[in-house]
Amino acid sequence: MANLQITLTITEFCLHTGVTESELAEVVGLGVIQPRDLAADDWLFDDGAVAAFNRAQRLQRELALDWPGIAVALTLLDEIEQLRRENAQLRHRLERFIAE
Repeated sequence: MANLQITLTITEFCLHTGVTESELAEVVGLGVIQPRDLAADDWLFDDGAVAAFNRAQRLQRELALDWPGIAVALTLLDEIEQLRRENAQLRHRLERFIAE
């Protein structure tokens, strides 16, 4: 089965998400989302960037945060998820150790 890759230009991304180009530049600058090639003159975004932006918009709406606050919140949420995964792995190792 072939993988379908969706790519959006800046204009398409803005139309799809409702964000302005200046807001998009701020969001990219803060690292909330990343274009496929940050060094390119014309940014292209994949569907992962759209999903990440939608998550960021939910935080903005629900917590009334500005974009820098959202960048911090997303970083903390990612760290929490990483710690949860590590904790689950360690619990699994501990259960195997105790069972022996």
